[in-house]
Amino acid sequence: MRQTWRWFGPRDLGSIDDVRQAGAEGIVSALHHVPTGAVWTPEEIACRKAEIGTMADGTASGLTWDVVESLPVSEDIKKQTGDWRAHIEAYRDSMRNLAAAGIEVICYNFMPVLDWTRTDLAWKQPSGATCMRFDLTDFVAFDLFILGRPGAAEAYDDALREAARARFAEMPEAARDALARNVVFGLPGAAERFTLEDVRAHLAEYADMSEATLRGHLVDFLSEIVPLAEELGLRFCCHPDDPPVPLLGLPRIMSTEAHYAEVLAAVDSPANGVTLCSGSLGARSDNDLPGMMERLGDKVHFLHLRNVTRETGATFGSFHEAEHLGGDTDMVALVEAALREEARRRAAGRADWSIPFRPDHGQDILDDLGRHAQPGYPAIGRLKGLAELRGIIAALGPRIG
Repeated sequence: MRQTWRWFGPRDLGSIDDVRQAGAEGIVSALHHVPTGAVWTPEEIACRKAEIGTMADGTASGLTWDVVESLPVSEDIKKQTGDWRAHIEAYRDSMRNLAAAGIEVICYNFMPVLDWTRTDLAWKQPSGATCMRFDLTDFVAFDLFILGRPGAAEAYDDALREAARARFAEMPEAARDALARNVVFGLPGAAERFTLEDVRAHLAEYADMSEATLRGHLVDFLSEIVPLAEELGLRFCCHPDDPPVPLLGLPRIMSTEAHYAEVLAAVDSPANGVTLCSGSLGARSDNDLPGMMERLGDKVHFLHLRNVTRETGATFGSFHEAEHLGGDTDMVALVEAALREEARRRAAGRADWSIPFRPDHGQDILDDLGRHAQPGYPAIGRLKGLAELRGIIAALGPRIG
């Protein structure tokens, strides 16, 4: 398993020197400053590769750009409106430029409007560490009383509506503002930042779209890019919905193993694969992560290893991001399944036998608490996670072969 580290570019508070000292072998990055729908030019790609390859003193870092995360899919493509065909052509140009630069793995997602959703970006743990959290009652309070989404009340039962009403009533104005900011924060490092009005406008555009329609749009998108990916030697891998349930009335189509199986069957190609994110998928109790790794393994091109603690017995409810070896996902079993998949690939002679993974997210601990890095991406918390995961691999790897 190839150890990688997400780096947001020169604006990241963690430096390439930090990544090198953490012991990672490769970098996961993207051109976050390039607007969605625009071409990633050879010059911009070469600049990012050079930044990754150079330490502060000008010496070579030895790090390579292993995975693109993400080459974003525009809302126009997801909705098949506006400039969506031009955006697909720009996407194909970016693919050609990335392949020419020697980058083979491209992660993307097909989540409408928001790339991920949390209600608290720094929830304090008994240890003093902080983590990201999704509180379902807070989220419903946001939906009903801050966003004011038409028809939102019909999406929740009486008990949840009343709990949200009581929670909102006790929130001071500053807490309401913070909740709104947290929910619409989106992806750290992205070029776009949404306001509440932006969210309302986007939601209106998806008002009549079903899951079947959105899934059809994903299959159409893949039908356009996968043949080129095969030609260029690229491997695409779709990140799951985060959280893996419908939110704000939006369709969600990559939340379960069945969702992935349907899309993989619709566009059956080695270039069409999975980003198995144990944190996103683990927020649902009916997602069996080690089992998914076993059953979807030959199409898993990238792993996000993190853990969550589900706070209720429901299939989906409130959850928070746990330590990598804590939480509700059996991380040892998941890594063991990944190592078995790698052994199968080696035996079959696959060149892509080594699956890149990164220690996804992490709790803010020690000096992280004062650095104010991108939510979910503390340096020391992720270093701790990488060390723990590295220990599992060191213990299991020789036995699996």
